[in-house]
Amino acid sequence: MRAIEADTLVVRKGKRNAVNGLSLSLGQGVHGLLGPNGAGKTTLIRTLATVQAPTSGTLQLLGEKPGGFKAVRRRLGYLPQHFGYYKRFKVREFVEYLAWLKEMPAQQIPAAVHNALDRVGLTDRADDRMKSLSGGMIRRVGIAQAIVNDPEVLLLDEPTVGLDPAQRLRFRELVAELGQRSCVLISTHLVEDVAAACTDVVLVNEGELVFRGTPRDLTNAGTDAHVGDSPIERGYSALISANAGGAW
Repeated sequence: MRAIEADTLVVRKGKRNAVNGLSLSLGQGVHGLLGPNGAGKTTLIRTLATVQAPTSGTLQLLGEKPGGFKAVRRRLGYLPQHFGYYKRFKVREFVEYLAWLKEMPAQQIPAAVHNALDRVGLTDRADDRMKSLSGGMIRRVGIAQAIVNDPEVLLLDEPTVGLDPAQRLRFRELVAELGQRSCVLISTHLVEDVAAACTDVVLVNEGELVFRGTPRDLTNAGTDAHVGDSPIERGYSALISANAGGAW
């Protein structure tokens, strides 16, 4: 069974299809989701997280169809691009609250919260108020709440925004570990993070799937004539340019 199965998926946003007939099958591993602004990445992630309903097409998550998504939510981890939090909550309290919302057994929550905070390097800030944290720390709390229930599907939208280079390296190590037993999908603008952390790459443009392959395949799509500071960035720009009529 594949963790995520989408077939000709359409999701409308306003008057346009933000996701336009996309078919995708994802299993265990770390998958990178790339695309320019407005490509439909966030809408796709929100739909896979069961926050937004598909307009048409079919979607199965962990073998369940939309009617069974309530139970599936307990097995998901989700970090939105912008997530809200209670400023007066302590870090530990906030992650405990999200664990409770995911209907984790009460006796498991304290150890799970400690483990999640330890994995993102925030054990020493567990009793600090959320309002006292830097932007990068807030993002790390967001990652902690996403992984606290040891999810089978982990959906991360721009997870490294605000992280410094050393924290980005630790994040890559964490998702590589998680991908050994879970399906991890990372939406990002940072192509180098995909090259370092992901086993395969999904590239979308205007709501459609335009590329699926390994980071090496993405690198090989470009030449020195394409825009980019590295071979994989040049491969990305080559594919986006080719699927945007040569102008972007």
